[in-house]
This record gives sequence, structure tokens and C-alpha cells, in this order.
Amino acid sequence: MMSDRVLGGVGLALAVFYAWAATIIPEPFSSDAIGPDGFPMIIALVLGLSSIYFVVKPDPEPKWPALNRLAEIGCALLVMFGYAQVLPILGFVFSTVIITAYLTWRLGAGPLTALLNGVGTSVGLFVLFELIFGLSLADGPLGF
Repeated sequence: MMSDRVLGGVGLALAVFYAWAATIIPEPFSSDAIGPDGFPMIIALVLGLSSIYFVVKPDPEPKWPALNRLAEIGCALLVMFGYAQVLPILGFVFSTVIITAYLTWRLGAGPLTALLNGVGTSVGLFVLFELIFGLSLADGPLGF
């Protein structure tokens, strides 16, 4: 109960800050009817309502994982941070193969299955975003 209320309080504070930050976005000379703060205000509203729900109706206190599992979660966070650092260097395809294979392996897949999953996920996302949607992803040493 306490952890949900803390999360709700932090979320509510973040929503208030986000709404305030949206109000100081400068108004361009020509803008649509909603203005530049419309979408951020919607996000702040949804975050605020969700946070109020957590404060008012918390779930029972969760059973937190053991220390070794928390360390593994921390390691996964470090790997994701590393992914963001090597993405411009190795490119989207190679970086995504590495992180997806690692995380799949840590979730219990065998090494070969994890590697195949990493390759499939990386190539599939590259085809979807770069070739179909036309979005620009980080190019690696081989140009993709």
C-alpha cells in the first residue's frame, strides 16, 4: 500500500510539473487551435488521474524480489544504458541484436535461441521502421 501511494505522489508531482512546463512553451506566430501545449497537457492530465488512482486505491503491499534479482534488474538497466551509448557507434541493427539477445538470455532462453531472437527482432524492427515507415535509424559501420 505504501509503495503505491509513494508512486502516486511522485507521479502526481511529475504531472503538476509537466503541466506547468507545458504552459511556458512559447506560442509560435502561427499555430493551430490547440496550441503547442495541448498534447503535453493531455499527458499531464492522464498521468495526474492515474497517480490519484494509486494514492486513493492502492494495491496490497507487493512482495519485492530477493537482492540477487534486484541486482539482475540493475544489470539489465545498465545494459540498456550501454545500448543508448553504443547505438550511434554500432548502429541500430548490431546494437539491437546484442541487447535483445542478452535480455532474452537473462529471461531464460538458451544462448542460440537468444541470439536468433536478437537477430530476428533487430532485422524485423529495422525493416518495419526504416524500410516500411521510412524512419531514420542509427547507421552502423556497414551503413545499416
